[in-house]
This record gives sequence, C-alpha cells and structure tokens, in this order.
Amino acid sequence: MAGPSDPDLWISAFLEAQAAESGAARNTLLAYGRDLKDAARWFERRGPGLAGASRSDIEDYLVFCDAEGLSRATRARRLSALRQLYRFAFEEGWREENPAIQIRGPGRAKTLPKTLSMAEVEALLSAAPAQGRSPADRLRNACLMELLYATGMRVSELVSLPVAATRGDPQMLLISGKGGKERMVPLSEPAREALQNWLAARDAAEAEARAKGLTESRYLFPSHSSEGHLTRHRFYALIKEIAKAAGIPTDRVTPHRLRHAFATHLLENGADLRAIQALLGHADLATTEIYTHVLEARLRELVETHHPLARK
Repeated sequence: MAGPSDPDLWISAFLEAQAAESGAARNTLLAYGRDLKDAARWFERRGPGLAGASRSDIEDYLVFCDAEGLSRATRARRLSALRQLYRFAFEEGWREENPAIQIRGPGRAKTLPKTLSMAEVEALLSAAPAQGRSPADRLRNACLMELLYATGMRVSELVSLPVAATRGDPQMLLISGKGGKERMVPLSEPAREALQNWLAARDAAEAEARAKGLTESRYLFPSHSSEGHLTRHRFYALIKEIAKAAGIPTDRVTPHRLRHAFATHLLENGADLRAIQALLGHADLATTEIYTHVLEARLRELVETHHPLARK
C-alpha cells in the first residue's frame, strides 16, 4: 500500500502515532516535526522526496547538515527522527524497507553537565524572594526556585504543575514526567514553606478572578499564556533576573543547570545513584551515571588545588 503523496501527511500521521502510542511529550513532537520538515524540503529539492529517499540520499542529507555547521547532537537527533519515521512507514506498508536503519549516526559528544556550587544555589534562593514587581510575584518566584532545587524537576514539569497536586501541605509531590510517567519527589521544609506562602497569595488572586466571573486556573503557576500557566521562556527570563540580583553571571544560570545541581549535590552528600535516577525520572541509569563523572572531576580538582604535593 502506497503512502500519502504529500510529505506533510507522512509527518503528521507519524506524529499522531507517536503521541497516541508512545505518549511523546509536546516539545518532543515539535522537535520531530521541525527536523522532518527540514529533511523533507531537502529531499524534495533532490528529487526523490520523503517517500522515495534512499539510504544514499539520507547519508547525503547528513553530510549537508554537517557542512551547514550543525552540531553532532543535532545531526544525531535528525537521523533518529528519520529512522523512526521510516520504521513507522514500513510498519504501515508505505515502504518496503527502512532506508535509515543501517546508517551510523555521528554520535553525541560526551560533555559533562555544567552545574552550580552550593554557595551559588544558596545565593539564588536568597535573592529570589526579593525579585518581582508585587508581593505576589516575589512569593511566586521564591516558590519556583525552592521547588526547582528541592525536587530536580524539569522546567516543563515545574511550570505546568497542577495546583491539586500541592494541596494539604504535602511532604511529597506526584510529578507527571516524560511520556506521562509519574514519580514521587520529596519536598524540603523551605520548599514546603515557600509553597504554602505562594498558595495563599495565588488562591486570593483566584478568588478575586472568580468574583469577576473568570474561570479558576488548574495550575499552580497560572498565567495568561496560551498554555494557561507560566511558560518555560518566561521562567528562563525570571531566573536570569534572579541570577543578576544574586551577583552570579547570568550565562551560568539556567533552569536545567539547577536540575544538574540538585543531582550533583545529592551525589556529593552520599545519595545512592538509583535514588537519584528515580528522583530525576531517568528511564535509564546510564543517563544518571554522568553525574559520577562530575563528582570525579570535582574531587580531582580538589586534590590538585589543595594537596601540598600537587601544589609542588
């Protein structure tokens, strides 16, 4: 059975299947869509189009991406998207083979995750309650930072947190992560206090909105965005403002770097790697093991800096 003649229909059918069968996150689907549309345009210019592309066409496309200066990670991601698209097409009977299955990717550069020291995190947490145009904004910013560092949540998980998950002064939060997988994360005392302070301000604002006939938000951090909650981009800007107030170079501070700090500081203080894997929501322990390399690098730096024989 021949597949659709329009490459956009190939891509949309594939993305719908990924959303339904694999529970792929919205951001993942958007990335797949961008990568596949770029490849489809390139194949159209070459002649065979997405439906007729051969192994050599795909290899030539990857060479083109390399010549354009795309990173190894980007090229590996684009090849992965094509592999999955053609596997889907093969299973649907649109192709007789998967032309990308035997192509070796460029691999990913093994770089250690950049993190923050405990002193830098403490400075950020101290600066957050003073940042914001209104008292409510300042309470929200303090809550965002405390929750992020206390739980190691991904920023998308944090900003879309349902308010129902935080009711009753919980000691644990139920987080819905990638692919709809759920995990429990504990809350520290400072995080619980910041959460209760923000909930009081948030609920008061929501009560005023209800009195005006507006619908109450189901999110912990409501906003007027199309998503209905604080966006990742807005939080990214907020954390830069907090970093500046804390006297830390803004290029050193990102939401994901605080997630790295959460994991690294746990490991430095004796946490089990399996426990960190569960807290971060990593499907594979190998993903979590990179933090052992961060710790090894820090210990080596400590010895080289402070050991008297090393200084000699």
